Amino acid sequence: MSLSTHVLDTVRGRPAAGVAIDLLRDGEAIESVVTDDDGRARFANPAPGEYELVFAIGAYFGEAPFLDRVPIRFRIADPDAHYHVPLLASPWAYSTYRGS
Repeated sequence: MSLSTHVLDTVRGRPAAGVAIDLLRDGEAIESVVTDDDGRARFANPAPGEYELVFAIGAYFGEAPFLDRVPIRFRIADPDAHYHVPLLASPWAYSTYRGS
């Protein structure tokens, strides 16, 4: 199983490089990464269970007029599947979906 994300800056219309992301399980941070130049990041092979990705969007945009940290909670059920959790973000709004 694998887990990845892709952060897109909807204000500038490009990938969001340098976004700090924490992966939590049971409320504890188990891994921290930073997006690469293409706005992508991968995580070590997590086991099935409930997780939360916390994206430091306020720090990326250099201010936090509305959004600071964006949490996304999800469940990993299939140990043989790839899980991709993209984030489209601005300082004021975000959306996500299960990617491929």
